[in-house]
Amino acid sequence: MAYLPNIIFAVILLMGVGFFARNVQKLIRNIKLGQDVDASDNKSERWKNTINIALGQSKMVKRPVSGFLHVIVYVGFIIINIEVLEIIIDGLFGTHRIGQELLPTALYGFLIGSFEILAVLVLVSVTVFWIRRNVIKIKRFLSSEMKGWPKSDGNIILYFEVVLMGLFLIMNATDTVFQGANSGNVISQFIAPLFNGFSIEALHTVERIAWWLHIVGILTFLNYLYFSKHLHILLAFPNVYYGSVSPKGKFNNLDAVTAEVKLMMDPDADPFAAPPEGAEDEVPAKFGASDVMDLTKIQLLNAYTCTECGRCTSECPANLTGKKLSPRKIMMDTRDRLEEVGKNIDANNGEFKDDGKQLLGDYITNEELWACTTCNACVEACPVSINPLSIIMDMRRYLVMEQSAAPTELNTMMTNIENNGAPWPYNQMDRLNWKDE
Repeated sequence: MAYLPNIIFAVILLMGVGFFARNVQKLIRNIKLGQDVDASDNKSERWKNTINIALGQSKMVKRPVSGFLHVIVYVGFIIINIEVLEIIIDGLFGTHRIGQELLPTALYGFLIGSFEILAVLVLVSVTVFWIRRNVIKIKRFLSSEMKGWPKSDGNIILYFEVVLMGLFLIMNATDTVFQGANSGNVISQFIAPLFNGFSIEALHTVERIAWWLHIVGILTFLNYLYFSKHLHILLAFPNVYYGSVSPKGKFNNLDAVTAEVKLMMDPDADPFAAPPEGAEDEVPAKFGASDVMDLTKIQLLNAYTCTECGRCTSECPANLTGKKLSPRKIMMDTRDRLEEVGKNIDANNGEFKDDGKQLLGDYITNEELWACTTCNACVEACPVSINPLSIIMDMRRYLVMEQSAAPTELNTMMTNIENNGAPWPYNQMDRLNWKDE
């Protein structure tokens, strides 16, 4: 019976990590549904972006208040969870604060003391975040796409962090051995008097309950990530690394179109030549994207990385002038459709069966796509290098090149370019007539 707590701990740990690993496999499988894209260029610049943007939070702090608070939560939550290593060792081997035994008292006290200070800072920051969302009600958290689950999800994460930080401090405050050492209890020493009327046995019980709830809470939060916008904790680093390093505003060319243009421009090309052997059997490349499988792996990674902060939408000129477009909604819709496709695959033994739906039309409307001015404001605003514009442009391509469904104004412009070599409905010979008026 002496080893029963260790066995229970090992089972809980194995179940928590196993379920998380299973969800990570699903995540990777879903992202791999996208088209391959070469992101092997500019490795030094990519690593620089990862260090500055993902690790250094350089784009996050452009908005000082929320940026500074986010850095506190980010640093605090990551550093405090270093103690999880000690908890795991204690849980598996039946030790108690193994770090206190292995490390010098001063060093261990410094580490735990730092964790306690950070825990309080996290609690303060999370409280401010909750007030901003639910009391002040900042506009970017009130958009139509933020109703229901997205709003609840944001609050659930804040509650998680409050509970985990609170349990950490209570665990320290009721640990008589730790408090007796009087090293590192910089915050918990002020909480300990709340338990003055408790017996040693009662204090030990409270400490054990807080200890168990803390580790179970961390494992629960770990597995909650897959279903939450907080997945960016794990994906921000690869997303920034694989983010575009091309100049903003530079669009990629379709290989099939490029080949056709080169053929047209080649004076030695024979337009009546037979196609290469086997080319007749090839399925023509699809122009643009109408569903998530047409998007690239990086675009799908973008969708999963989106934290729904709304900075992109708050900077979007189309959205600010009352248009239906919200870059945040584009990313949320892409993720929702990708999750739907993933569940379809799970339900059909690893094979996707046509469900009569697609991203274009069922999730994202033509009106949203054509409202975009392609200004790149959303791309510039995103703190983790997400590119909603690339998805918008690929879906526009599909509308124009596969469905001929461009707006009338755009069709008129393209017709004028084809006939007159310019967007205006004037013959080239008449372009200078204005000077005589």
